[in-house]
Amino acid sequence: MHLLNLQFAICNLQFAIPILVFAAILSIAVASAAADSLDPALPYQAEKCSAVTYDVDLSIVVTPPYHTHLLKVWLPVPPSDAGQEATAPDYTTFPLEVQPQIAAEPLFGNRFAYFEFQDPQGAQIIRQRYRVKTWELRWNLDAAKVQKVSEWPAAFDPYRRGESQAVQVDDRFRKLVAEIVPQSTGPLSDLSAVMRWASDHFEYDHHDASLRADAARMLDKRRGHCSDYHGFCAAMGRALGYPTRVTYGINPFPKNSPSHCKLEAFLPPHGWVSFDVSETQRLVQQIRKDDKLTAADRDRLARAAVARLAGGFRDNTWFCLTRGTDYDLAPKASRKVPVVRTAYIEADGQPLPDPDPADAEKREFAWMSVHKYTADREVPYPFKDVKTLAPSLSP
Repeated sequence: MHLLNLQFAICNLQFAIPILVFAAILSIAVASAAADSLDPALPYQAEKCSAVTYDVDLSIVVTPPYHTHLLKVWLPVPPSDAGQEATAPDYTTFPLEVQPQIAAEPLFGNRFAYFEFQDPQGAQIIRQRYRVKTWELRWNLDAAKVQKVSEWPAAFDPYRRGESQAVQVDDRFRKLVAEIVPQSTGPLSDLSAVMRWASDHFEYDHHDASLRADAARMLDKRRGHCSDYHGFCAAMGRALGYPTRVTYGINPFPKNSPSHCKLEAFLPPHGWVSFDVSETQRLVQQIRKDDKLTAADRDRLARAAVARLAGGFRDNTWFCLTRGTDYDLAPKASRKVPVVRTAYIEADGQPLPDPDPADAEKREFAWMSVHKYTADREVPYPFKDVKTLAPSLSP
């Protein structure tokens, strides 16, 4: 009997060892996959559709102050990644002929074309032409599937820090986020609560805006433009412990100022996910005011807009130029920049103020963009056209 029991045990062990080995290998593979997904350089994991190609013709016209000796201009070079493909820009200058130096800053990897104009007399024009193919990106997030991270790798430190110029994180933010999210229910749910609070409490305003993703200013004034909304939400996300960043880019269609920014948060296993809080708020307000819609349709479309935001969405009427805030340019400028929208410009070491031609009260600008975009097909703007909400509608 003892011999039979021993043989039976050995037999079971022969089957158990391969199973244990397989389980160990599977566990290592899962852990390795999870570790690989915790990389700020992870490509976008969204579903891609509805590609559009734009021919971009974008000029910067600079009027340097009288007797400027050295005019320096940094123009962001559009990156190619999983969400867009960009050709190398062709640059020309007038009336002075200047060849740019191309360099990448080390913190976020943004690339810039750098120009130096010696003793410029009058206005200078820099023209850049390139082609961008961009996709609509949808992450279709499920809050239950977004993974919590107990310890973020050091590579995420630039996206979790408190900054001095843009995404500030101090006790005021920590106090407010504790009121909005008294108990965490998961990364996506927490961030969605912050975005809802911002939409409920902030007012979009081109005139009273920072143009620099100034989170502290937005907390104080509760009004601003896209960068103020997204700088604030980025700060609140960091106060919760999540990596966030502001991404600046271009809306390639006729408008006074082509620049626009978005919020991104790193949500494993999806990686970086894009959210447009300010434009969603404006769309919902547009829907609520539309008396051509029935009350039921207004409610249904507003819910669809909010659901699209919470699911992670980036439109194909935008492409990215820069990522991140509060960093040194390459080559270095006289100081760190809070953000770069379409250009950063200094005259004899002093920054020239960013223009916002959408501000109806402004009449004077140190520089201005002149732009034209030609798309390979007609594309609706999803933050104006409610028909684009169809994929986000629930029964």
